[in-house]
Amino acid sequence: MTRLSVGIDIGGTTIKIGFLDKKGHIIKKWELKTNTSHSGTFIVEEIINSIFIQKQTLGIADEQIIGIGIGAPGFIDRKKGTITAVNIGWNNFKLQQQMEEVSGLPVFIENDANMAVLGENWMGAGNKNSNIIFITLGTGVGGGIIANGNLLKGENGAAAEIGHMIVETTGPKCNCGRKGCLETIVSATGMIRQAMERIEENPTSPLASLYHNVQTLSVEDIFELAEKGDSDSKEIIDYTADVLGLAIANIATIINPSYVLIGGGVSKAGKPLLKPLQKYFRKYALPRISSPCELKLAQLGNDAGMIGAAYLVNEQVSLD
Repeated sequence: MTRLSVGIDIGGTTIKIGFLDKKGHIIKKWELKTNTSHSGTFIVEEIINSIFIQKQTLGIADEQIIGIGIGAPGFIDRKKGTITAVNIGWNNFKLQQQMEEVSGLPVFIENDANMAVLGENWMGAGNKNSNIIFITLGTGVGGGIIANGNLLKGENGAAAEIGHMIVETTGPKCNCGRKGCLETIVSATGMIRQAMERIEENPTSPLASLYHNVQTLSVEDIFELAEKGDSDSKEIIDYTADVLGLAIANIATIINPSYVLIGGGVSKAGKPLLKPLQKYFRKYALPRISSPCELKLAQLGNDAGMIGAAYLVNEQVSLD
C-alpha cells in the first residue's frame, strides 16, 4: 500500500493541493480558488471536500493518507496552531485544530516561504543541502533559510523575513510602515515603482512611451526593453541586482550557504537577472563566503510550497 502525504499551499487567490508519495513524486495535484469571503471561514471545509472528491476519483483509501501539511502566508503561531493572514482574512485562525478535527489526520502548518525552501531542497534546486537561502521575488519579497540542516524559524517564527531588511534608510515607505525595506526595491512592485519614477523624470523614454500606450507596466516589459537597449530599463535591473546582491551577501555572511535560490515571478526573467545578481553578490561577499556558494534559479515554480508541505508531513509522521 502506497503511503501518501497531502501538501497544501494556500495563497491569496489560489490554493494548490497535491497527493505526494514518500519519494516526493506528485501523484495528483489540483487547485481551488481561495474563498476569502466571511474572513476565510469556508476554506477548511472546501479543502477537505476537494480532497475527499479526489480520493474517491483516484481510489485512494483513507489509511493511505498519513497527514496533511499546509503552507500559508502570514504569521504562524506553532504552539497554538494559529495563523494570522491579512490577505485571507484570518486573525489567530485555528487552522491546525480545525483541519485535524475535520480530517482526522495529523496536520502541520508553516509559513509559505518556509514550505517553499523545504520543497526546493527536497525535490528542486537545493539538492538536499544543509545550508540554503531561498528568496522569492514577487509582489513582495519572501525568504526561507535552512541552516545546518534545520529550517530557521526564530524565537516567534519571524526568521528569514528577508523582504523587510532595511537597505535604504531614506528609501520608499514599505507596507510594514518603515522606510527602505528590501521589497520596496527588488520586488515586482519595487521595480515598477522605479520605472514610474524614471517615466516621470524622462517622459519621452521608451518606458514612458510603452506606459502611455497601454496604461500599464510589468516587470516583463522592463526586461524586454532592456534587451532592446533601453538605458532606463537597464539601469533599473542593474540597481535591483546591486541592492539584492548586497542583501544576499550580508545574509550569506551569517549563514555561509552552499546555495542561494531565487524564485518567484521576477525570477522568470532568468539570466538577465541572475547574471548581474551573481556579479554583485561576489562584489560584496567575503571570498570565503562566495567561493563555495552558488546563486541559481529555483526549479519547482508554483509547486514548491505544496511539495514542501508534503515533505514536512513525511518528516513529522513516523510510519513504524
